[in-house]
Amino acid sequence: MSENFHKYLVEFIGTFFLVLVVGCSLTIGETSFINALAIGFTLMVMVYAGGHISGGHYNPAVSLAATIRGALPCKQFMPYMLTQLLGGIVAGFVVNFIADGPAAPSPTGYYIPSLIIGEFLFTYALCYVVLLTATDEDVEGNSYYGLAIGSTVTAGACAVGGTICMGAFNPAIAIAATIMSGCCIKVALITLTTNLFAGLCAAWTFLAIKKQA
Repeated sequence: MSENFHKYLVEFIGTFFLVLVVGCSLTIGETSFINALAIGFTLMVMVYAGGHISGGHYNPAVSLAATIRGALPCKQFMPYMLTQLLGGIVAGFVVNFIADGPAAPSPTGYYIPSLIIGEFLFTYALCYVVLLTATDEDVEGNSYYGLAIGSTVTAGACAVGGTICMGAFNPAIAIAATIMSGCCIKVALITLTTNLFAGLCAAWTFLAIKKQA
């Protein structure tokens, strides 16, 4: 694998989530203020999470500016741009799938495929940010990890919470919801399983990034 694979992976993930939240906010969101908050928080947390690895560009224009300034080697500009564009394209397909789901909820309260995607992606983002800001030795002792983690949950809740999924991003919340709000046990169990699998995938991603670093 390329010695810079970890940088490209971080750029892909960060751009994917930025475009995902932009797309969800525009197609599912209700108010412009909440939309802007979700988008801004997403960019902030992805920069916190991956800035020390790739620079946290998530934007070909930023990568171009960094290349001209000399902060990014010229030979890395094209891989950065292609990775970012790929992240945006994949996010676009995911947003289209979510937005095209049935307008009326299923008997369980949510359209299950969209529920799984929403819970998986933002639980993954939460665990990804936790691992890179709160457990990575390269940023040990930083003062922003709490802000990054909390903002990830806020962005996820604004983008998909209560519309396509519970916005739990936490198995404990998924189970408690059956008591607090009468949530369908089927939805709670699907959410719980999805959350745990997302945490597992985030851990694999973290190990892949740090192995290459």
